[in-house]
Amino acid sequence: MADPTPQDVRDYIAAALPCEQLEVDGDGRHFFATIVSVEFEGLARVRRHQRVYAALGDRMREQIHALSMKTLTPAEYAAALDADRAAGGAASAHHHH
Repeated sequence: MADPTPQDVRDYIAAALPCEQLEVDGDGRHFFATIVSVEFEGLARVRRHQRVYAALGDRMREQIHALSMKTLTPAEYAAALDADRAAGGAASAHHHH
């Protein structure tokens, strides 16, 4: 089975989770996703991650070996963008883990 592309992972998540914003980077083995969804309102981070893993289902275990994610509500995402802008955009250059 071919390794999934970042676009595949993005499609899997988008199919199961309504997202306002969804970005996935990766190399087929390790992925980094930024997921903004109203579904995360009121959920602790671990519950948000479980929600994403549930969206990925069996594919997660079989194909996607390392997924780091930033899970944000629309309000948190807006606040993060504002913080970036307030910092003059400098913070956005250092986002990759």
